Order: sequence, then C-alpha cells, then structure tokens
Amino acid sequence: MAEGALNYDPSKNYDDQTCAQQRDIEKAIADEQPLVSDILSFDELKTEYQDDEIFKLKIDDLKGRYKHMRKTRGDGNCFFRAFGFAYLEQLLNNNTDFPRFKEIASKSKDELVALGFPQFTIEDFHETFMEVIEKVEKKCTNEEFYQLYTDQGISDYFVVYLRLIVSGHLQKEEDFFIHFVEGGRTVKEFCNQEVEPMHKESDHIHITALTAALGVNIRVEYMDRGDTPKCNQHDFPDGSRPSVYLLYRPSHYDILYP
Repeated sequence: MAEGALNYDPSKNYDDQTCAQQRDIEKAIADEQPLVSDILSFDELKTEYQDDEIFKLKIDDLKGRYKHMRKTRGDGNCFFRAFGFAYLEQLLNNNTDFPRFKEIASKSKDELVALGFPQFTIEDFHETFMEVIEKVEKKCTNEEFYQLYTDQGISDYFVVYLRLIVSGHLQKEEDFFIHFVEGGRTVKEFCNQEVEPMHKESDHIHITALTAALGVNIRVEYMDRGDTPKCNQHDFPDGSRPSVYLLYRPSHYDILYP
C-alpha cells in the first residue's frame, strides 16, 4: 500500500483543503509583495541571487543595458500586470501611440461579444479597463497612475480584461494557434483552462497573442541558466522594434527600463 494511502481520511474534503492552502499562500505573497514595486536598482535583484554566480553575471549584463527595473507580485498574473503597467506608463509620458491603442481598446468589447463572450460578464471589466486608459489620456501624474494601477480591485479587473483580449484573439485565430496547444485540447479549452482564469502563468502563446491583438511590441529578456553570461532576448513579434521591455526569470516577469 502506498504511504499516502495510509494517511487518507475519507471524511476530509481535500479540494477545500487545497483551496484553503492556496488562499494562505496567496495571502502570504500579497502581504510581502506589492502588485508593482517602486523603481529599483539591479543591485536589489542581485541580493536575491547572492550565492548564484550564473544569475549574478546575467544581472550584470542587464545593468549594462537597462537603467532600472520594477518588480511585480509573483501571483501568476505577473506577465499581464507588468505589461499593463509598463505600456500605460509609457503612454502617460509619450502619447503618440495613444489614439491607436484607445481605439482598439474601445472596440474590443464588441469584438469579444461577437466571438461569443457574454456581454454582461465582460462589461464591468471593460468599463474599468477604459477608465484606467482614460485617466492616462487626461495626463494624471505618474504618482496618481501608480496609485490607480496598484489598487487591488482596479488592477485585477485590468488584468482580467487583458486575459479576455488574449483569449479572444487565440479563438479568432484558432487555425494558427491550434498548432501550439498541447495535450490534445481545443483552443477554446486551452483558453478556458490556461488564459482566462486569474493566477495562471503566461508563456509564449499568451505573449504572441497579446502583441498581435493590441499591436504593441514586447522584448523579453530571459534570465536562465544557460552557459552564456548574457540574457537571451526574444522580441514579439520577431524582428519588431519593442516598446515594452520585460525580464523573465524562472516563472516570473518584471518590468525593465532601457
């Protein structure tokens, strides 16, 4: 008999127990980490890896090419949270791309409804999404933007809507993306399981879909354990000139400032 079977108690609800443990973990993360940090130097990142010679070399590489960074909360939403903050902060300080982006954002709700998303479900998320964008349009201060974006309720609604945009694009371009979905799932099943739920981590397929849906180019610097002392770069889409720069370290995304 397996050791785990000896400890199995049929009177316990293990699903509830697992959910409770997950909530405790999320609360601990929330208590320790802001949604988006203040601007930080790379020396602070280096203290996390003070005994890791490979990562210290890669941080030195980043220091030579970027001015500073912001950390994001490690709650599974870090890619969407980091992207939203970095891009809107950029629009706040240089709004040449703003009219194009606002038009896409405004039309996105009707496009999602046309794809079969229930209007009553997405309406509140879209409304909050547009409220944040309109605050940027009115040129709020950087401090006001930071306070707005790091409000838990507002920030989570913004992240949810970015997830819906990605889901919509994946389903609209199903014939292309089906080749990148593993496990014999349909694109819709993948979206239901890996894109739309909060706290689900993001991968290449999410980034590819987001850049295509919004027309915003992203560069990701991958801090991995490869032999080279430099981080590997990947631009989405390939060959594009990036406007948002993100750092990926194992299972996590942060914001970079070139």
